[in-house]
Amino acid sequence: MLKKFNYLKIEIIGGIEVVFQVEVFTSPSCPYCPMAEQVVEEAKREIGDVMDVEVINIMEDREKALDYGLMAVPAIAINGKIEFLGAPTIEEFMGKLKILKLY
Repeated sequence: MLKKFNYLKIEIIGGIEVVFQVEVFTSPSCPYCPMAEQVVEEAKREIGDVMDVEVINIMEDREKALDYGLMAVPAIAINGKIEFLGAPTIEEFMGKLKILKLY
């Protein structure tokens, strides 16, 4: 079941309306990937269950990284679009969410 929200799709997952989905692309040898994961985790704590997060290890799921045309990590996609290459600050990440009017 899908609903409309500011021209974006809201997906119902486990009875919770997820306004957007965030994918964090990482690799085990990446020194900046833990920072990117930390920023996304902090944002999720702040805004709650409206954000669904998936961390993708490109060594285990190369196909998904190739689908996005990724050649480097960390990378963060929001609702299917790469929004960050490299680890953003929490202010940059939250600012992007505000620009996208996702919460």
